[in-house]
Amino acid sequence: MAGHSKWANIKHKKGREDAKRGKIFSTLVKKITAAARRGGGDLDSNNEMRMYVDKAKAANMPKDTIERAIKKGTGELEGVSYEAFNYEGYGPGGVAVFLTGATDNRNRIVAEIRHMFAKHNGNLGEDGCVNWMFKDRGIFSLSDADIEDVDELMMFALENGAVDVEHEDGVVTILCEVADFMALRGALQEAGYNDFITDELTKMADVFITPDAKIARQNLSLFEVLEDEDDIENVYHNLELSDEVAAELEAD
Repeated sequence: MAGHSKWANIKHKKGREDAKRGKIFSTLVKKITAAARRGGGDLDSNNEMRMYVDKAKAANMPKDTIERAIKKGTGELEGVSYEAFNYEGYGPGGVAVFLTGATDNRNRIVAEIRHMFAKHNGNLGEDGCVNWMFKDRGIFSLSDADIEDVDELMMFALENGAVDVEHEDGVVTILCEVADFMALRGALQEAGYNDFITDELTKMADVFITPDAKIARQNLSLFEVLEDEDDIENVYHNLELSDEVAAELEAD
């Protein structure tokens, strides 16, 4: 992973998530629903969904909430039909934004998304306008304070399916292909690397935009309102924070 500010992005994202711990249930519900839609509702055969269900149980999510999230993904909720969607657009300064989710009312959600972009000085684009910039990846990050031998971890990850590893600013970041995510996650856990800062499937951009603090704030405000929309499961973007901008934002 080239670029000095990747960890700054992860750290800033984590800080925003920590500040919204009350939303952990809604985030996990979205992950469970998306995993169920991709791989079905059987925990024994859908490893990705089982991972998020385990996280939900650890967070003391009620059983009926978990079951409803699974049924939403598999289309089993009586009288409700959810349709998966992808939308693409641009935030302030030309930052690429790619959205995934599911809705029972496509006309409503597209109107709401268009309004969110316009209100935050962005615009909803045509299909394919930014998708080409992103690749599907699995990502793990771990604090080096929890790792006895960082070089050993990095070599272990590469030997077990990682395509790239970086150690920077006290964090080891590991990337893999989506198809290798669960196997690599299991290998890392079995080897004792359990304290993930991040362990998720994501989309990563090939090209990044590194704006000033003003434009970065505007984009982060857009991302936040998009993430708050119940039907939107993931907000991917190519905003990259310089060390200076990340420090300024953290001081806000």
